[in-house]
Amino acid sequence: MAWIVDTYMALNPGQLDATACVTGKPVTQGGIRGRKEATGRGLIYALSEACSQADDMKSLGLSVGLEGKRLIVQGIGNVGYYTAKFCRAHGARVVAIVVPEGAILDPQGLDEDAVVEHRKRTGSILGFPGATSTSRSLDALELDCDVLVPAALENQLTSDNAPRIKAKIILEGANGPATPEADDIFRAKGTLVIPDIYANAGGVTVSYFEWLKNLFHVPFGRLERRHQMAAGLRFLQAIELATGKVFSDAERAALVQAPDELGVVNSGLEETMAVAYQGIRETLRRQPALQDLRTAAFFNAINKIAQAYLELGIFP
Repeated sequence: MAWIVDTYMALNPGQLDATACVTGKPVTQGGIRGRKEATGRGLIYALSEACSQADDMKSLGLSVGLEGKRLIVQGIGNVGYYTAKFCRAHGARVVAIVVPEGAILDPQGLDEDAVVEHRKRTGSILGFPGATSTSRSLDALELDCDVLVPAALENQLTSDNAPRIKAKIILEGANGPATPEADDIFRAKGTLVIPDIYANAGGVTVSYFEWLKNLFHVPFGRLERRHQMAAGLRFLQAIELATGKVFSDAERAALVQAPDELGVVNSGLEETMAVAYQGIRETLRRQPALQDLRTAAFFNAINKIAQAYLELGIFP
């Protein structure tokens, strides 16, 4: 992407906002921190929001929250790797990883870093120490789990294997991993499908943040970070004065913090994913005829476009 920016700037000399012509750039060339892992992080924010809905989890027979959830992740590329990583950070377990050469299974949970290192060393995830290996990739999608994350290829869930999928939640990390026929089956089974149109939007969301950064010409957090830290310090000093307790340097460092660019990006991404999920869920709740989150997401998107046209009028 840096090459594209450089070429664009050479052909458009003097253009102030030239770095905004493309996103996904290196941080040193106007990129933004957090972009690489944004799709996987967005998936976890989406799953976390879905799992926080007590009524929905009760109907699925699952507990509230990510803690203890068993996941099967298809794909160990950028999206699958970071999804697995953030799942572990939130207390979930990746019990199987599925790739083209096969799958590995461990009910106690897999360490994605160790799996990636094993694959680099041996050329395959098969034979990973402590895990059961199988060469039948698609069969592994049918194993018992709470959440299935197809994060690799399209058309992996079809009318053939959908009836045998045991996951209560399907989190679509890839584009179009389920066929329309599979969708019908999941709907009839009561499986909660968190659709790709929403779930894997973390990457493009952070790309939008990068575009904003390029237009503003200032990294997120730079203008206000020191001010926020000073305000936090004054607050701690007020507590010390009122209580007589003196905080240690370590406690001050832990309590008086302000977000840097990565913190701002992650916060903005989490807010975006949470608000969007609640909007889709509320639309489905108000209009049950839409039947599923995918249709509700399309309904919301099309409705926003229609509303904009109505408000703007027909001129010219």
